[in-house]
Amino acid sequence: MKIISNPIELKNYLKNKKETIGFIPTMGALHEGHISLIRKAREENELIVVSIFVNPTQFLKGEDLDRYPSKDEADKKICEMSEVDVLFFPHKKDIYCDDEVSLLAPKVRGYVLEGTSRPAHFDGVLTVVMKLLNIVNPTKAYFGKKDAQQLNLISLMVKQMFMSVAIIAVDTVRESDGLALSSRNVYLDADERKEALKISTSLHLAHKMISQNILSSTEIKKAMRKCLSPLEIAYVEILNRDFEPIDEVIIKNTVVLVEVKVGTTRLLDNIWL
Repeated sequence: MKIISNPIELKNYLKNKKETIGFIPTMGALHEGHISLIRKAREENELIVVSIFVNPTQFLKGEDLDRYPSKDEADKKICEMSEVDVLFFPHKKDIYCDDEVSLLAPKVRGYVLEGTSRPAHFDGVLTVVMKLLNIVNPTKAYFGKKDAQQLNLISLMVKQMFMSVAIIAVDTVRESDGLALSSRNVYLDADERKEALKISTSLHLAHKMISQNILSSTEIKKAMRKCLSPLEIAYVEILNRDFEPIDEVIIKNTVVLVEVKVGTTRLLDNIWL
């Protein structure tokens, strides 16, 4: 596995490659969810590139940038064992300048759901993903469905900016008890982790109601909120896959989304129906 930190060096290394390139951008603290992205990329491409970069521009003041989990040596080992060909490990100075050109998230889709409480968060996400995609120039880039709004906005950016990369959505990986894998799960103590299971329980409840032909978004969300009590709920929402509100579930065109705070830890989850 080749480890590269400089963006120009990576561009030069990849520019004459004839192989298809699968790219997985991450913020490190790799877990089985990331490994599933690498595995999917390996199935579909000849050359695999993973980036590890904790992007400062997507963290708002007072958020957990300074304490975001860092496991550099473990991450390198995971990449080696997963047969990654190139690990891109840049520093902030490699990615950002003092006087930056940046992207702005859509004025509507970027400021709903997670964007309601985190204004400008998706500006930072889209800016760094654009930079990384331009550096690597992959055939396909892989993102988890757990961060559904992020996935939707990145797909929108690629479409509207006429970029040639294919964005591939990969199913959420869960622990045996149903909790969606997240680098932030390490923040949870034993009691909080138990409380966090209400998230997947609420999504199972939504799925059960829909399987019983209860399709009213209002009815399903009300039941989910009751299930999540007394957690601090940022949102419970039911949208179509274009991230537009719907009054009734549309099979094969619906996402049920939850964001809650467990203790001080913000957790996201969803199901795609």
